[in-house]
Amino acid sequence: MAKQAKAETIEVATQEVVTKVAAPKKPTKPSWEIKDRVYFLKGKKTPLTYTIPGKHTRKHALLYFDEKSGKQREIKYATNQDSPLVDEQNGECTMGHIRFDNGTLKVDKSKQNLQKLLSIYHPLKGRAYEEYSAVEEAIDELDVLTHQVEAMTAAMSMEVDFGEAILRVELGSKVNDMSSKEIKRDVLLFARQNPSLFLSLANDENVQLRNFGIRATELGIINLSSDQRSFTWGANGRKLMSIPFDENPYSAFAAWLKTDEGVEVYRSIDKKL
Repeated sequence: MAKQAKAETIEVATQEVVTKVAAPKKPTKPSWEIKDRVYFLKGKKTPLTYTIPGKHTRKHALLYFDEKSGKQREIKYATNQDSPLVDEQNGECTMGHIRFDNGTLKVDKSKQNLQKLLSIYHPLKGRAYEEYSAVEEAIDELDVLTHQVEAMTAAMSMEVDFGEAILRVELGSKVNDMSSKEIKRDVLLFARQNPSLFLSLANDENVQLRNFGIRATELGIINLSSDQRSFTWGANGRKLMSIPFDENPYSAFAAWLKTDEGVEVYRSIDKKL
């Protein structure tokens, strides 16, 4: 009798079916947002009133170049129309005035025609006025604060002599009567109040040399002629250098001190200082 073959049991691993779920699409921000808008005159101008043209005339061309159609389109602010584009306006138009009060114009979100005229189409945008942007203002403020931090950091680590040289640009000979602490304090204040100018002076290699020349003149080691055209030795009147026309005497002297002849003079003055 034939033996019955044992049936082999084969285990098959169950496979998990992975269903990929598409990530939800982030809602795209509309190209034009319905909101209240504020416009301001450039250059921080704040006249009592300032009016800009609201319709196309020979004197004031209010035309917008449409790149899609390749045509110039006339614009006009009409209070009873939905669009500021003349070719999209229908019927009789009621003209409106565009007036800034104290340098500012606030436009309610209900006035979409005026907002679009000012934000998109008007040729004076960017020239006479700008639209307020909280983001752009935050970026500008961040730039200012970053600049202040850079200037204050440089001021904190600055040697007193260098600080004196920078302050002399602003205060002149008044720095001669200031103590080291007063110089350090005023350097920090200068850096905080005018960081751009401070950093410019801090990076100017001639600032200390100009201060060197001013101190030498104040102490009578060298003399600047009354016509500010030459420097001479204070002791014997021997001429050191001529000052080029239309140049600041001490800037010219600072540049001259870096020449071969000037280096020797610098060493001699430095010993006396």
